[in-house]
Amino acid sequence: MEYVSCNLCGSTTSRVLYPSTLHPEGNPDLSAFRCTSSGYGRHHTIVQCTRCGLIYANPRWNEEELLTRYEAVEDPLYVEEREGRVLTFRRHLRPLERLMPPGEGRRLLDVGCHVGIFVEIASEHGWDAWGVEPSHWAAVEARRRGLQVVEGTMASAGFADGFFDVITMWDVIEHVADPMAEVREAYRLLKPGGLLVIHTMDIESPFARLMGARWPWLMEMHITYFSRRTLRMLVEKVGFQVVEIRPQGRYLRLGYLATRVEAFVPWLGRGLGRLFAWLRVDGKAVPINLGDLVTLFAVKREA
Repeated sequence: MEYVSCNLCGSTTSRVLYPSTLHPEGNPDLSAFRCTSSGYGRHHTIVQCTRCGLIYANPRWNEEELLTRYEAVEDPLYVEEREGRVLTFRRHLRPLERLMPPGEGRRLLDVGCHVGIFVEIASEHGWDAWGVEPSHWAAVEARRRGLQVVEGTMASAGFADGFFDVITMWDVIEHVADPMAEVREAYRLLKPGGLLVIHTMDIESPFARLMGARWPWLMEMHITYFSRRTLRMLVEKVGFQVVEIRPQGRYLRLGYLATRVEAFVPWLGRGLGRLFAWLRVDGKAVPINLGDLVTLFAVKREA
């Protein structure tokens, strides 16, 4: 565990928003770091920088420990929920391609690609699509399906400067110990005029404000909680020009949605699960958008 300064402005002054709900020694269970984790409401102390307003966990696992956990984690349920993720990523790809259409030799890198579903969909659309993923299990699963996925991080993957036209980070930036370094690495790997796409939570969205301490995304695996304002500040500080920030939801199977609700409100989730099973619609994927998930599109300024 370590105490850190604000990743956005470097200040060491902050105020506590939400006290820790974890055991003082933390959670040794790797399941808290799965994409499909249901550990809602279990989190480190969450603070807000009094200078720039960035919200983050402090103290939290150090960078080495975080990477070790993501390298070791396995998540078979993620594969079982493939249908909803395919629908989600196909929808996510459309606004990206309006800004940067695929073309001959155009390369795309998906950071934290897990088992490579977005890499696969981008490849089908004509991209020379790559992925990078720290989880050994997920990277092996992706390569088993013939996808170009490197095990590791952007910094360790060995890609050359300006190698990519597009870099995507779907639900990644909130998990890393040093978001500023991650965005700087993306800047290095993008060509001038290249497109950066970051999808993350918006802690200042109306739904997040309404829920307060009961907002489901307050979780141990989440390190930094951006708002549209602080996310814009981050990428502009590195040298990107923001094109758009827009809310983007996702598709979930109704049966899976019931398990998510059950982790938060047990009686309601169990009831929904039984209802969806009785109606035989538990396998149906539906769009969910509460406005607290947003996607930023930004361009690397010409040198």
